[in-house]
Amino acid sequence: MASLKERIVKELISRKLLTPEQLEEATTIQRTNGGNLHAILVDKGFVKEHDLLAAISQGLGIPPITLSRMRLDPELKHLVPRDVALQYEVIPVSSIGGILTVAMADPLNIFALDTLSTLTGLSIRSLLTTPREIREAIDQYYGTGVEETLREMVQKAESDSLQVIKEAKDEDATEELLKQSQEVPVVTYTEALITRGIRMHASDILIEPREKTARVRYRVDGVLQEVPPPPKHLHAAIVSRIKVISELDISERRLPQDGHFTYRVDDRVIDMRVSILPTAFGGNVCLRILDKGAVQLNIDTLGFYPQDLERLKKCASRPHGLILATGPTGSGKTTTLYALLKYIDTPDKNIVTVENPVEFDLDGINQVNVRTDIELTFAKALRSILRQDPDVIMVGEIRDTETADMAIKSALTGHLVLSTLHTNSAAGSVVRLVNMGMEPFLINSCLMAVIGQRLVRKVCNKCRQLYRISDGVASRLGLKIEKSKAIEFVRGAGCRSCFQSGYVGREVIAETLIMTPEIRDLVIKQAPEREIETVAREQGMKTLREQGLLKAAEHITSLEEVYRTTIGEVIEV
Repeated sequence: MASLKERIVKELISRKLLTPEQLEEATTIQRTNGGNLHAILVDKGFVKEHDLLAAISQGLGIPPITLSRMRLDPELKHLVPRDVALQYEVIPVSSIGGILTVAMADPLNIFALDTLSTLTGLSIRSLLTTPREIREAIDQYYGTGVEETLREMVQKAESDSLQVIKEAKDEDATEELLKQSQEVPVVTYTEALITRGIRMHASDILIEPREKTARVRYRVDGVLQEVPPPPKHLHAAIVSRIKVISELDISERRLPQDGHFTYRVDDRVIDMRVSILPTAFGGNVCLRILDKGAVQLNIDTLGFYPQDLERLKKCASRPHGLILATGPTGSGKTTTLYALLKYIDTPDKNIVTVENPVEFDLDGINQVNVRTDIELTFAKALRSILRQDPDVIMVGEIRDTETADMAIKSALTGHLVLSTLHTNSAAGSVVRLVNMGMEPFLINSCLMAVIGQRLVRKVCNKCRQLYRISDGVASRLGLKIEKSKAIEFVRGAGCRSCFQSGYVGREVIAETLIMTPEIRDLVIKQAPEREIETVAREQGMKTLREQGLLKAAEHITSLEEVYRTTIGEVIEV
């Protein structure tokens, strides 16, 4: 008789959700590195999590459940404590008569079922869900553990064993801070803070001291969200803890410090970049979360429309020329360039990047870190890279005339060059290069395309609500909607899956400027930005706002998000 694992795999293959080749690759990875085969299939992108759940449900004969769509009874958490829920990955769903129904990631765990039965005195009926849903439900249902740790820290601070350091200036104070950083409440709080940020898919964690308080914020999908902070008098100990795990000097409190460390959570290894800035009230900490598993480097899935995508791929496939990505910090420029590099990466190409710093390791691509402390600048690194026989070069950012000159000359001498530039629009990039001293005829000779982009948050699929806007609102927003063709838009009501924000994930909106003969004529004449944009729109380019409104009409994002991202205004519809 076939084993459960074999039945599940057979079910996936029969549904054409998994190929034999993918199964062989996943099995090889398991033999080499160990781990759970199901987790490997999902991590590699061979199988979607909900498809795997359906196959496991079929194999076990146990019904699946989606916890994010359910309202859980808060009274039931007294039956199953948080530590038991975490240990066995289980959530109580309902209690009727003498039967407790629970959602489990592993409903065949006999030890978990026996423990729950003994603990509650009830018969246990199990439903199937994913480990991710269990973790999110525990955080929302029981809390993340941060609040409990805060109370423990306050109690510890009031005892004699943990003294408050008001002004750490000498060696004794430094030793006391080191001792505090190793106290269990401080260690536990720091770990809970980081774990919560990773599970919320935050990109940054900010720990900021104020005169009488401290503040903790997570940047999720580009927007900062404030959470309950630790006591102000324990802020120094938390900063010291972060310095310790980052191998920074805890006695240095006058100069900025940068470091990094790796953190393991949910069987994933996350890179954490640390920046500590001294302020009047203590060390200001920014933790950048670099989760390689959360980044999709597939140019087809970033959100570009088919017409723009086809043009970009055509430009990237050419042997030489310059492609620019432009937008503010955090608009996804580097991810777009990474995705283009992955698209054109073949064994017959030598691809080299110079970045400050290297965001993610790309397999098969040579990446160079800029080091300003030893005067290894973009321009100097680029000059050396040209002696490495490259075919494709990515320059992290064009920020000065020397780097711009080197990038353009590299593109003119037979290299494909990709880079970023800080301007507000695609058309503005051309004008910016001219203002930096680049000759218009040189720009015309090498520049192929400019991508002006932003990231808009996607409405949560589990709490989205449809609505229509009135003619008055449409007129106020400048939307041309025919009365006979009323358009429905969506917004998120807020639920457990999206942490009450109404949004999950982000997607690109982009205006893609292709250098046509008409645009090149305008560049030679040094025409203003608005004139270049007008001609580009006549030739099919859609502006950021137009792209955003299309995604709102397609129910990908909301009208509010489009206007917040493209014009920086909060609107009410």
